[in-house]
Amino acid sequence: MTAPDAELQFADELLLFLPPRHRTGHVRVTCDGTSTLGHVIESLGVPLPEIGRLTVDGEIAAPGYRLRGGQTTAIEAVHRPQRVPHAWFVLDVHLGTLARRLRLLGVDTAYANDRDDDDLIEQANAEGRVLLTKDRGLLCRRKLGTGAYVRGMRTDDQLGDVLDRFAPPLAPWSRCPACNGRLTAATREDVEHLLLPGTRRTYREFARCADCGRAYWRGAHSARLQRIVNSAAAIVRAREAGSRL
Repeated sequence: MTAPDAELQFADELLLFLPPRHRTGHVRVTCDGTSTLGHVIESLGVPLPEIGRLTVDGEIAAPGYRLRGGQTTAIEAVHRPQRVPHAWFVLDVHLGTLARRLRLLGVDTAYANDRDDDDLIEQANAEGRVLLTKDRGLLCRRKLGTGAYVRGMRTDDQLGDVLDRFAPPLAPWSRCPACNGRLTAATREDVEHLLLPGTRRTYREFARCADCGRAYWRGAHSARLQRIVNSAAAIVRAREAGSRL
């Protein structure tokens, strides 16, 4: 006897995770009586952290639900803005530039270029951080508490995706882009031993990282960085405004 089929209907935002043959968003699957809905979804390439509400024949269902033949499941993408206890992040080794951008905006962002997957999951869980990655397999790890797939290849697009998804509170120019430490105001005398002669003559306002000791000032790149800050603030405002509608 042929096992009965069920139909899965994926939201458009989830189609990028599906194999090309399934990117219509309508997938028929065979019900074996034991596999959970969550297992079936992940077997098609969609990590559960990217999933929002699930409904089976119009009724809310959990990932542990076992499908029966003839049923239809609607699979929504995670709701935006996604509310998390703390908008703190840890990034995988491939997202170093994104980490610096988030720190520029004052978002608490852990990053190191020598962490393996187990280290990342352990840190995310221990510190209550969201693990940001482009590795779908990492998002499917059962031990991971909260994670998110970062959309986009360009850093600007990746940053926009994270800000749109989580709408974190921003505090620009308050964190060290290199190490994530807090920046505090510093006098020129405090940091002059770290400066080139031209910088000492030209600039008056400085900040210094409380953790690594690096010195910062609004130099030649400040206008470009301010544009990044302004764009980020606009994305967060738009997402927050949309969530109130």
